[in-house]
Amino acid sequence: MQKKPFFKMLSMYLIFAIVLLTLPAQGWAMFIPAAGSTSTRQADMTTIQKTLESTVVKQRLMDYGLSSEEALARINMLSDEQTHELAGHMDSVQAGADDLGAVVFILVVAILIVLLLELTGHHVIVR
Repeated sequence: MQKKPFFKMLSMYLIFAIVLLTLPAQGWAMFIPAAGSTSTRQADMTTIQKTLESTVVKQRLMDYGLSSEEALARINMLSDEQTHELAGHMDSVQAGADDLGAVVFILVVAILIVLLLELTGHHVIVR
């Protein structure tokens, strides 16, 4: 009977965590640049070139049989809109991209599994 306060506190924590994680992210309002802007394309190409100069990306391109110059030549054939979209996704290519959401999700799932095992009478022993 002493386990009830523990489970009550744990369930309150999990409810709070789930409510907190389901809140919408903060949005930002800003002006959209004019379509076909050459300065935007130059900025996007600079972002793409910096990413292509990364040693990890260079090695991955070599694994696929492309050099950085060949990849850049193919990127130059893209439209302005496609180039902008590619540059926008370049941060996810970089090593160490933001994976905090995945880590939090894995921790919550692990806690739920341990809680479910404890509630069904099985004991989790970590050595």
